[in-house]
Amino acid sequence: MNFRRGQKREDPEINLIPFIDVLLVVLIFLMVSTTYSKFTELQITLPTADAEKALDKPFEINVTVDAKGNYTVNNVPVSFHGVAGLADDLKRAAGTGPDGQRLATPVADPVIIVNADQFAMHQMVINVLEAARLAGYDKLTFAAQTGGGQK
Repeated sequence: MNFRRGQKREDPEINLIPFIDVLLVVLIFLMVSTTYSKFTELQITLPTADAEKALDKPFEINVTVDAKGNYTVNNVPVSFHGVAGLADDLKRAAGTGPDGQRLATPVADPVIIVNADQFAMHQMVINVLEAARLAGYDKLTFAAQTGGGQK
């Protein structure tokens, strides 16, 4: 207790030296515990493709599905009477060449290209996939439009 009434109180003095000491200790700790530009690297060797480019273009069957539910196989409209009927249409298309002439032997493994409208129902595309499976065609791809085509 301070019983002296006549003397002035001294203003408290803020000493920054302990604060600076603590900051220097933290800075030294961070500098010691940090690694600079030392990253672990994996040394991997990626395989390279040595195959020759295919000279023959595979036989393609283009199946188009529009938003109204219409199917076309190689630009020929077909009526949809079930998945089995669509599979028969795919087999028929495999038996004709790109020029529309009937082939002596149907193509055994054509590539089915599905062109679907963005507003076509999902089930209609699934019908094409199921028809290709029933027809025995396992090479299937989807056509896509690259960006920039829409305004």
